[in-house]
Amino acid sequence: MSQRIFEGSFTQQEAIPEAAIASAVAVLRSGRLHRYNTAPGEHSETALLERDYAAWQGARYCLACASGGYAMQLALRAFGVADGEPVLTNAFTLSPVPGAIDAAGGRPVLVESGADLVIDLADLATKIETSGARLLLLSHMRGHLVDMDALMRLLDARGVALIEDCAHTMGASWNGVKSGNFGIAACFSTQTYKHINSGEGGLLTSDDAALMARATLRSGSYMLYASHLAGPDEAAYAEARLEQPNQSGRMDNLRAAILRPQLAALEDNIARWNARYHAVEAALIDAAAGDGELRPIPRPAAERFVGSSIQFLAEGLDAAATAAFLTRCKRRGVALKWFGAEQPSAYTSRHDHWGYVAAQSLPRTDALLKALFDMRIPLTFSVDDCALIGEIIGESLAATRAGEPLQGPLDVDAI
Repeated sequence: MSQRIFEGSFTQQEAIPEAAIASAVAVLRSGRLHRYNTAPGEHSETALLERDYAAWQGARYCLACASGGYAMQLALRAFGVADGEPVLTNAFTLSPVPGAIDAAGGRPVLVESGADLVIDLADLATKIETSGARLLLLSHMRGHLVDMDALMRLLDARGVALIEDCAHTMGASWNGVKSGNFGIAACFSTQTYKHINSGEGGLLTSDDAALMARATLRSGSYMLYASHLAGPDEAAYAEARLEQPNQSGRMDNLRAAILRPQLAALEDNIARWNARYHAVEAALIDAAAGDGELRPIPRPAAERFVGSSIQFLAEGLDAAATAAFLTRCKRRGVALKWFGAEQPSAYTSRHDHWGYVAAQSLPRTDALLKALFDMRIPLTFSVDDCALIGEIIGESLAATRAGEPLQGPLDVDAI
């Protein structure tokens, strides 16, 4: 059996493109970092980013924010979530999603997720009836899209609105419709590990003029909303302009300048991510042929995804075997994350770790998380690197299943 070691970094991103660096330097030389600090006749980099992203997304309006989490909070507040109001969301998601509901004053109502990693529509229908919720904040968690046509039929029939968390699906689509264009609003992230990188940042898109006017005012527009190139007409602000509180969370021109050239390269990068994803996936599928409990996640034909991470289920492992599997992978240079750990680790956590959310019974999600492993796929990896990574995962799991002895202590950090 091969014992090759992978020597890349799972947290090292590609360098910022030279065009983005030049744009950032130009902003620094101008001194005009604040989005509303412009010279006569000049449009700010932030306003230009909003214009460019709205066009790329196919949305009427776009607002650039300080983070993806803030974009979600803003969307919820602009929708009008009341204190204590139930808001539906997936049980399998990252903590900023229920965190945004809590920050907006809502009460998270968690919906089961199935083995395909997407929200369970049958449980969603039940939770709509039992909670009386009028809004779903849907997390397209780790880039997996539910059957969006079926989801919208369900929501429309019950009068439930949709806000999409597209932090992992910038550029994805379902049956040709871009992720983010199904609900009343969509929230995107430009945090370092997302599809365009400004360290932190977010984008809110919508076709709803009244919602976007409220969001723009709350973001801290100081009545300068007329300078927004991708905002609603001034008439949309008439009723809200003196009613919406300033909850400052704007994006600055420096981050916008870094992002615009990356947006122009995003389609090419999606193809690069997916080539790497398929290399890992092919190795996992090969390994699964000899391991009936290894399950790569199938991708529906209707889904166009962005393969910046990959997930798989390794069922039948107890806690000791899971620790051995993660340790074997880590010793060979492969940094997997496990969503079933008893304590949160880095970005992985589960619903019973969120002490601010009322305890809820979610047995299907609990079973899913115990077997679920996750891995980032940075573009700093080559396609050959990704084939090797998939091979290492398969070999490490096979050795664990066979009970082969593991020299030295288990890596506690891995679990």
